[in-house]
Amino acid sequence: MAARLLLWTIRALTLLVVVVSVLPMIPSGQWWVRVWEFPRLQLTLALVIPLVLLAVLAWWHRPRLEHAAWLAVILATGGWQLSHILPFTPLWPTEVPAAEVKPGENRPTLKVMSANIDYTNERHDELLATVRREDPDLLLLIEVDRAWAEGLTPLDNHYEHRVGEVRSEGLGIMLWSRIPLLEQQVKHLVSERRPSIFVTLDVPGIGPVRYVGTHPVPPGLRDRIKSNDETTERRDSRVRDAELVLVARHVQQDPDNRWIVTGDFNDVAWSDGTRLFTDLSDLKDPRRGRRLLSSYHAHRPLWRYPIDHLFVSDGFHLIDLDRVRVPGSDHFAVTATLTAAEKDHARPEASVMEKKQAREMVEKGTEDAAEHGVSATQAD
Repeated sequence: MAARLLLWTIRALTLLVVVVSVLPMIPSGQWWVRVWEFPRLQLTLALVIPLVLLAVLAWWHRPRLEHAAWLAVILATGGWQLSHILPFTPLWPTEVPAAEVKPGENRPTLKVMSANIDYTNERHDELLATVRREDPDLLLLIEVDRAWAEGLTPLDNHYEHRVGEVRSEGLGIMLWSRIPLLEQQVKHLVSERRPSIFVTLDVPGIGPVRYVGTHPVPPGLRDRIKSNDETTERRDSRVRDAELVLVARHVQQDPDNRWIVTGDFNDVAWSDGTRLFTDLSDLKDPRRGRRLLSSYHAHRPLWRYPIDHLFVSDGFHLIDLDRVRVPGSDHFAVTATLTAAEKDHARPEASVMEKKQAREMVEKGTEDAAEHGVSATQAD
C-alpha cells in the first residue's frame, strides 16, 4: 500500500511539472500560460522531489520498467528547463565581450543604472544614498509617483538632464543623465498609461548613443482601469509583448547607431518574447555567458527571476555588470559599465516567421489596449 502511494505521488508530481513546463509552448497570450515561462529554475529544483522519491521506491522495491520510464521523463523535463538557464552561466559563450582595459589606459566609459523603486516604498533618502554610492552616468527609475518625484529632487543637483513622466499606481518612469541629450521624447507605444523614454546621448569619447527605458505591463496584473476602480480580470501578455516588439522596431530602423535598452520588462530573460525582441533588434544580453542576475523578488530568494534587463548593441564592450539592492524595493537594480568598441553596422536579420509573429503581437496588443480603454493616443 505504501509503495503504491509513493508511486502515485511520483506520477502526480512529475506530470504536474511536465504540464506546466509544456504550457508556455502554446501560442497564447493568456497570463496563466505565459506565467510558467518565469519559474524554470524553480521547476527544475522541484523535479528533485519525484527523483528522490523514485530512488527510494527503486531501493525499497525491485526496479521496474515503469520506474525507468518515469526517470527518463524527469531527466528530459529537467534538461529542457536547464537548456533555458544554462546560457546565463559561465558555461556558455558571452554575447557582449569583456573590455580589455590596460593599466593606465584612460578609455571613455558609460555607467548605466536601472531600478524599479516600488512606488509604495518610502525610503527616499536611502535610495539617494545608493545612487550617490553607485554614481551612474545614466539613471533610470521606474514607478516614480508624485511623492517619489519630490523625494528625488536632490538628484537634479547631480544630473543636468531629466526626462520622463510622473504617474501614480507604479506607472511613472524617469531618467536622469549627466550626459548631454541631443534628443528626448516620452512615447506611449501601446497603452497611454505606460510611458517609455527615448533619448539620444552625446557621450564624450564615444559619440551618439540611442537609449530606451521602458516598463511594459506585467501579465497577471489585476486590471483596475474599469469603473469604480474595481478589481476585474487579470491582464494577459499581449500589451507587454507588443511594446517590446515596437521598441525592437525602433532599433531595427536605426541599426547604424549604438543602442542601449533598459527597464523592467516584466518578462524573463529566456522567454520567447524576449528572444523575439533580441532577434528583431539584434541587441545583446551581457548576462549571457556570465550570470543570471535575477532581480525580482528581492525579498524572496526562492521566487526570484531575471526580469530587469539591460541590452546593448554590438558597439559596446562590458567592463562591469552587477546587481544592487534598492532599499525598500521588491526589485534589485541592474548596473553596467560599458566602453565603446568597433561597430560592425550589421542590420538585424529576423526570419520571415519572426517578422510575422511580431506583426501579430503588435496587432493583438493594440486590440487589448483598445478593449481596456487605454490605447495610446499617439502612433509611434
